[in-house]
Amino acid sequence: MKNIKFGDKKYTIEREINHCFCYEEIESLMTDYFYDFDYILGDYSYDKLRLKGFCHKKNSRFKEFNDISKVDQYIEDYCGYKANYFLLKKVD
Repeated sequence: MKNIKFGDKKYTIEREINHCFCYEEIESLMTDYFYDFDYILGDYSYDKLRLKGFCHKKNSRFKEFNDISKVDQYIEDYCGYKANYFLLKKVD
């Protein structure tokens, strides 16, 4: 798997639908807010990239709405039908 770096944080691409990952576009939206999350989901709705952080239960930022075990349900409920998306996993 390819490692990707934003700031001093490293990630791997866990999933990618339709080769939609674009480093430059993600980098423009990536802030230190996302650095504490274990996963970052990026989806394209109406041709605009949206990012959302997800966590394992052990993470101090964990809340029910960002539980990584519910990422598939989030994609089904909140992303457009057959939307392009990617899921990044933080590498320790």
